[in-house]
Amino acid sequence: MSASEDYCELCDLPRSQCIHGMPAPVAPVEPVKAPPKPRKRAAASSASTKTTTTTATRAVSRRWTPPEVLSPAIVELLREAGGELDGEDVLEQLGEVLADRLRPGDEELTPGGELRWHYAARRARQALIAEGVMVSGAPGMWTLAERP
Repeated sequence: MSASEDYCELCDLPRSQCIHGMPAPVAPVEPVKAPPKPRKRAAASSASTKTTTTTATRAVSRRWTPPEVLSPAIVELLREAGGELDGEDVLEQLGEVLADRLRPGDEELTPGGELRWHYAARRARQALIAEGVMVSGAPGMWTLAERP
């Protein structure tokens, strides 16, 4: 196993310390309920022949910033820094750049104890690695695939 495989890609901690490498707790098995009995249909009436109108879909307002919103800012930060930065430096500078655009829910903690926007930034990094924009380099370093 190489040195880079000993670290978690999501949190940059050794796998022995990260929460991502641990198996999920086993949930207790609940008995399966029987399906509900079918209801008797009412006689057809003139009201049932009317066409129904569909309800208008409303826009979903998010409580926190999604990873895809953070991706362009991460790429821009790395380009300005020459293509590589320490992960903590990226998060610090990203916080300064996005301070006025972060949502109130972004300052909440995830169940793992991490700020929600930090978690979103790490997920954005993983998506950028999957797209080939970034590479998984040395532990703790965020690196662009093509340096400026």
